[in-house]
Amino acid sequence: MAIQEIFKQCSSFGKKCSCDQDGHPNDVPKGHCVVYVGENRSRYIIPITWLNHPKFKNLLEKAAEEYGYKHDLGIILPCDERAFRQLTSWLI
Repeated sequence: MAIQEIFKQCSSFGKKCSCDQDGHPNDVPKGHCVVYVGENRSRYIIPITWLNHPKFKNLLEKAAEEYGYKHDLGIILPCDERAFRQLTSWLI
């Protein structure tokens, strides 16, 4: 999987919301990106460094297979929120 595609997508988030002059969402700190998780597509802001973690890479590969890279919402992760929160608790 091309991690560059994920970084491109992270930098394109927020095109339809309140953005700064560089096109980044106002509520997403530099060095972070937005992912959507679970049936309700709950929004989480995560450090970009997490995208390099092996378990996160696995989720990103599954997301690319299931959803592709081109969609307006952002990175949608194919897992439930409970599993996502458990994964992120290990990364903090």
